[in-house]
Amino acid sequence: MNEALRASWATLGIPESVLVEKRLTLYDEAEALVDAEIGEDGRVWQLTPAAALAWHAMRDAAAEDGIVLRIASAYRGTSRQVALIQRKLNAGQPIDAILQVLAPPGCSEHHTGRAIDVYTPGGPVVEEAFETMPAFAWLQANAGRFGFTLSFPRDNPYGYVYEPWHWCFQPTLLA
Repeated sequence: MNEALRASWATLGIPESVLVEKRLTLYDEAEALVDAEIGEDGRVWQLTPAAALAWHAMRDAAAEDGIVLRIASAYRGTSRQVALIQRKLNAGQPIDAILQVLAPPGCSEHHTGRAIDVYTPGGPVVEEAFETMPAFAWLQANAGRFGFTLSFPRDNPYGYVYEPWHWCFQPTLLA
C-alpha cells in the first residue's frame, strides 16, 4: 500500500488489517477514461473504453427487450472515496458500518473504471429493492454476455451489503 493510501486510511480510522480480514484487493486507478453516459442531473459518468463499449452494448440490448438501464455511479477516484467515507463519519456513522457499504480508498472496483451502479428510471437507486425490478432479472440473465458480473451477492466474502445494482466489467469473461 502506498503512503498516500496509508495516510488516508489512518485519517479515516481504517486499520490496515481490514485488507486481510475482508480479503480486499488494492486496485490501480483507471488512467484512460471516456464519457459513458450523462446522468439525468447532467453528471458525466466515465468508464474505461472497453467497459464503456460493453456498457453501451448491454444497455442497447436491454432497451431492445424493453428494459431501460441507466448509470447511477461509475468511475470514482480514491479522493472521492475518501470524501464519501468522511461524509458518513461526519454524520456520526461508525467506520465498521461504513465499510459494509463503501470500500476503503484504493479497494473500490469503481477506481478501475469498470464498475457501474445501475438503476432503472422510476425504480430504487442503489437500494436492495432493485432486485425486485425487471431490470435486475434482465441483468442476471444477460449481463454475462457483455462481460459484466454482479460483484457483491448476498453473503459475499468481503463483508459488504448485498448490492444488486453493482456490476463490474470483467474483460476476461469475453475471452
